[in-house]
Amino acid sequence: MKEKRILVWFRNDLRTHDNEVLSRALQAADGLPNSLIPVYCFDTRQFAPTSLGFPKTGIFRTQFLLQAVADLQQRLQALGSRLVLRVGLPEHEISLLARQCQVDAVYTMQEVTPEELAVEASLEAKLWEHKIALNRFWTSTLYHLEDLPYPVCNLPDIFTTFRKSVERQTKVRPLWPMPNALPSVQLPQELYQDALPTTEDLGLGAAAIPDERTAMPYAGGETAALERVREYFWQKNLLSQYKETRNGLIGTDYSSKFSAWLALGCLSPRYVYEEVHKYEYQIIQNDSTYWLVFELLWRDYFRFVAKKYGNRIFLPEGIRGDNALKMQKARKRFDKWVEGRCKEPFVDANMRELALTGFMSNRGRQNVASYLVKDLQVYWIWGAMYFESMLIDYDPCSNWGNWCYVAGVGNDPRENRYFNIPSQAKRYDPKGEYVRLWMPEIQHPAYH
Repeated sequence: MKEKRILVWFRNDLRTHDNEVLSRALQAADGLPNSLIPVYCFDTRQFAPTSLGFPKTGIFRTQFLLQAVADLQQRLQALGSRLVLRVGLPEHEISLLARQCQVDAVYTMQEVTPEELAVEASLEAKLWEHKIALNRFWTSTLYHLEDLPYPVCNLPDIFTTFRKSVERQTKVRPLWPMPNALPSVQLPQELYQDALPTTEDLGLGAAAIPDERTAMPYAGGETAALERVREYFWQKNLLSQYKETRNGLIGTDYSSKFSAWLALGCLSPRYVYEEVHKYEYQIIQNDSTYWLVFELLWRDYFRFVAKKYGNRIFLPEGIRGDNALKMQKARKRFDKWVEGRCKEPFVDANMRELALTGFMSNRGRQNVASYLVKDLQVYWIWGAMYFESMLIDYDPCSNWGNWCYVAGVGNDPRENRYFNIPSQAKRYDPKGEYVRLWMPEIQHPAYH
């Protein structure tokens, strides 16, 4: 039976390109006014304080999210539609709006982690009471869940095994087309809330201005994401050098910086994949072009791991179920790490960059995580929680998967993974430029 009116609940898929949820809804709706109603709900639980005192979603990540939703508003308006906004608990707000608008179904993306799944289950139960369907679609990865060479319960616990199998046996699906137009939305005025909440409304205080030294000065949203792809690939021709520069520390161009847009779904990994192949055809195919796709595969892998293991990636013992680390809930040591006061210049510089910008390089993340767990022997869960609050590119699967990995309780065949911080600093910041950028008071870092 054709569904006459569909509510499209945007979650971490804040885009109009390659969006199966939006495309499926457009196909199913009858095209009349109000037949497709786009909605975004700010879940107030996501901005509440954690047990450690800082907000679950910090100021920089919140601002990036607000920019992304504002951009989605504008893009939907340009297509003839209108984004309905809500602030509250999605399971309540979405179900209430669905009843008020008399929709036949709610379409949304499929999530994998426990908090998001609990919201889905609660919403589904509320919708079912009113005979409204909840339809979910897998939208977030390069390779589709249903195209894996094995059921996710049989996912290999070693990344290389996974990578080789999907590269050999699986194809990336084609992009869903970007719609040319959407049905207009003309709901009763009392159902609208056009103004975005502010950071004050969400309990976070006044907006913050990222430090001008940031390596990630870009705005949230699909428009900025697509522009960055164009800039990085085609305008600056940086993709051909990606493998050589990706471990950099300073500036916008040592890496693609796609991660924040990928995390919110402002950018489709399949779109990036398609652009890589265009680049390989038109300019050059080399190790760097492959390596960007390789990194997208890591992102896929952590999401599939989260689906396989569920809540275990959030537990101290991780997916291995055996934590031999001597970890302590040592708050003073943790606070020194957070504030960049460990007297290890490379670690402190990275932590200051994160505190002032909401961003840190991949190389920095591995080092500061290793230092917290292996050198300070502090409870790794706290580190993951702090990254969740601060990183504008936070993604639960990648964040917690990487912390499990560094702590030795995740997908890593090598036990006792350890980063020698002075050695890493000498290798990746040999002249001390990065440390001096964020710690100008240190003219001669200790590792020289």
